[in-house]
Amino acid sequence: MFALYGPAYFERLRVVAKLIPEQSSVVDLCCGPATLYQRYLRHKNIQYTGLDINSRFVKRLSSWGATGIRWDLRETKPFPPADYLIMQSSLYQFLPDPRPVLNRMLVAARKQVIITEPIRNLADSKIPPLAWLAHKMTDPGTGTQSRRFNEALLDLFFEPYFKSGHLMASYLIAGNREKLCILSAFS
Repeated sequence: MFALYGPAYFERLRVVAKLIPEQSSVVDLCCGPATLYQRYLRHKNIQYTGLDINSRFVKRLSSWGATGIRWDLRETKPFPPADYLIMQSSLYQFLPDPRPVLNRMLVAARKQVIITEPIRNLADSKIPPLAWLAHKMTDPGTGTQSRRFNEALLDLFFEPYFKSGHLMASYLIAGNREKLCILSAFS
């Protein structure tokens, strides 16, 4: 991801970290290498749990003293409850319908769900080697995902959450490569 984003990679993490108050609990779905925790949340007295299908990521996170759990989000079991549930750059992995995953996040969150999602994707490049590389670099270990969001499709996906009053904010971050969406938890 760093190779694809350059300096904007860390900007997106800083933006998310600022939304998490000290002494909160966080469940980070598809946490990957848990860079958010390691660089920005570790020193904020956060109770952090990272869920990822990749056992190497989970093992590394656990070695840092946080909770790492190997978890396949495609299963329908409920997510661990926390103040904030976060998913960064991974919602596309559940296309064509990520609603079940998002709804389970909204049920498990005590306060908010924070989603960041790419809307400009190299995987959609007209240059075949670049598109191939982007697909390979974003494979979480379950195979490449050919579908991606653009801004219009992401806005359309979140429209029912806006109409129901759960979508609290939505704006571009990371050099306009991603959209951040903040949703209030289901009560």
